[in-house]
Amino acid sequence: MKALLAIDQGTTSTRAIVFDAAGHKLGTHQVELPQSFPKPGWVEHDALQIRDDAIACVRGALKAAKLGAKDIAGIGITNQRETAVIWDRKSGKPIHPAIVWQDRRTADFCAKHADRSEWLSERTGLLLDPYFSATKIAWMLEHVDGARARAENGELAFGTIDSWLLWTLTGGKVHATDASNASRTALFNLRTQDWDDELLTFFGVPRALLPEVMDCAAEFGATDGALFDGAIPIRGILGDQQAATVGQACFAPGMIKSTYGTGCFMVLNTGEEFVRSRNKLLSTVAYRFGGKTTYALEGSIFVAGAAVQWLRDAVHLIESAGDTEKLARSIEDTEGVYLVPAFTGLGAPYWDPQARGAIFGLTRNSGIAHIVRAALESVCYQTRDLLGAMREDAMDPTELRIDGGMVVNDFVAQSLADILQVAVVRPATVETTALGAAFAAGLQAGVYDSLDSISKLWEAEAHFKPALASKKADALYAGWQTAVERVRSQPGE
Repeated sequence: MKALLAIDQGTTSTRAIVFDAAGHKLGTHQVELPQSFPKPGWVEHDALQIRDDAIACVRGALKAAKLGAKDIAGIGITNQRETAVIWDRKSGKPIHPAIVWQDRRTADFCAKHADRSEWLSERTGLLLDPYFSATKIAWMLEHVDGARARAENGELAFGTIDSWLLWTLTGGKVHATDASNASRTALFNLRTQDWDDELLTFFGVPRALLPEVMDCAAEFGATDGALFDGAIPIRGILGDQQAATVGQACFAPGMIKSTYGTGCFMVLNTGEEFVRSRNKLLSTVAYRFGGKTTYALEGSIFVAGAAVQWLRDAVHLIESAGDTEKLARSIEDTEGVYLVPAFTGLGAPYWDPQARGAIFGLTRNSGIAHIVRAALESVCYQTRDLLGAMREDAMDPTELRIDGGMVVNDFVAQSLADILQVAVVRPATVETTALGAAFAAGLQAGVYDSLDSISKLWEAEAHFKPALASKKADALYAGWQTAVERVRSQPGE
């Protein structure tokens, strides 16, 4: 049986993992990806570095697995979503650094057109917010000399990171994306499953700039034979949170997962129904296989693991992420210290791009351990914000499947169960984002004959049940809500 290879291109790292058909890792290679912050609220990446890192990671993973191109049934690509790249079709060079999903430079545009948010949501399931790709594309077309004319002439191409990688890996032969990534641009109509002309006009985005939208499992082309030791078919693409939903086998309506990486993203499968949120959650494509779309509700938190990075890199309170669990357990509680990590604004359910981070409740007794524990607990409180919104919009889950780099920390996993007051389950494979992309490629390659066959491969590694009294959890969460109100640009809205 041939193996599957996933390229997982994230906000802070790029990696490739080779899996066998049972979902077990055979080899992996990962490199960190630096971000640049040219102005407050601006976040950028070097798209050429992302390309080079992806190629290096594939080579490294194949070497670690002791396999060659001929042994791979298909590549699945999963990626940080919403991050926008525009490049020249002839030279292959980006016209501007990639504008990252966290970037808030278009906040004024969104505020100016706030009256169009409901109109946009009806078509896309999204909000009018700098988070999504459309305003980033519009900004580049306005601020890069000659870009608009070149775009209208068909000389330029836009892509989210999946599309950029697909184009570069195929030697510029394929300009395409999948439905899950398209659904995060604010240019894609969820009902028609196509680019929306009215949205394109509103944002000033020429259709000639856009990639073809395909299913999440499809024949996307093959890698340039010179890159590896032969061509490898690319057979799956999913945005990172949709890939994690597939990797967690959340295939039935009502199943819910939450991924903890740079940010935190909770996804609730709503089946074939496009559910509109009443609580500022997003409606999105969960996945599209065989032309059949499955929808989801999603809550997005901008800063989760990024708070730990901040502790390490900006304020130097820890040397590595692994230090956080011991520090958090060294004290009984934070003694009223709350850290609100609104470094790039607040995501769901607040959607306040002007909010900024703060630490509250410091006393003479407060130390590094209190701040570190408050940073970890902030992730749990933000997750409760999302869960509360989902309960009001759709259903009340009894179990939450978790994944991502943060949840290898048992303190975080148990704190989630305590603060949410629901059972939390960690899978045997926490790299569910990469695994979901591999599963999509495997579906297309015939390694799996159905989603049911994938579901049977999923297994739990640990269960965490609430050990904190519900009244205590409610009191802690009330303190969090007070802290959040104090950082909001327009409290109470």
